[in-house]
Amino acid sequence: MAAGKTVSTLCSVDFEVFGKVQGVFFRKYTRINATKHELVGWVMNTPHNTVVGQLQGETANVRLMRKWLRVTGSPKSRIDRCEFKNEKTISVLEFSEFTIKK
Repeated sequence: MAAGKTVSTLCSVDFEVFGKVQGVFFRKYTRINATKHELVGWVMNTPHNTVVGQLQGETANVRLMRKWLRVTGSPKSRIDRCEFKNEKTISVLEFSEFTIKK
């Protein structure tokens, strides 16, 4: 068996967070935490006062970020619920960084 780095599984998932998530730096903290977990993708506010986005990266790190989006959020936010959809295994990342869309 050859020595070397174990191949990690990459995944992608879309999310939408409901609650008090606008005007409380939710997108900024989402980007900080996604970057800390070596994830790429994007986050943005919606017209109906939710935050949506997409996470991509190693499955274990995406799992950690999913928990953060469901439970923690930014310090002044209140998360009522978080929905995840379109989760899939991917072979290559579609983004080079995690960005905040306007």
